[in-house]
Amino acid sequence: MADDTQDESANTPIASAVPPKKYPKGVILGKDGKPCRTCNSLTSFTSTTKSLQTPSASPPTDCPPSIETLGRASWTFLHTLSASYPSTPTPSDRTNISTFMNLFAQLYPCWTCAEDFQSYMAENKVRTESRAEFGMWMCEAHNDVNRKLGKREFDCARWEERWRTGWKDGRCG
Repeated sequence: MADDTQDESANTPIASAVPPKKYPKGVILGKDGKPCRTCNSLTSFTSTTKSLQTPSASPPTDCPPSIETLGRASWTFLHTLSASYPSTPTPSDRTNISTFMNLFAQLYPCWTCAEDFQSYMAENKVRTESRAEFGMWMCEAHNDVNRKLGKREFDCARWEERWRTGWKDGRCG
């Protein structure tokens, strides 16, 4: 007769420890432990699986955006938003833009980028006093990211010409 006092857990199979998958150096993982599509460059992301590698330099336009594509689109939107912000905003305008920027920083699809932008905003409060102040703040925030990425900085004295009025040489129509 079997011993009823035997520990039942001793008979329960233990799942073998499966080592985490190794990814190429520099690949950013999402909070789910998988490569984050919007946190990695196209090159880094496609290096995680041979089935995604393509000989072309850019993916078809109906693929999820890479970090570069998402970043460019986001900065275009944010700079255009600052260019359309009122010269003399109402208290409601100021509250709304502050709320939006905080939500944008919290909800940004690239979690490492989101955390970095939240840190920047904690140290550099969004300036909502006027279009000029908000546009300058946005340019400075973008330049902070550019420095971290090793990219050249933009002359913030020219932000309005770039994003609102167009270049003085007339090439924008």
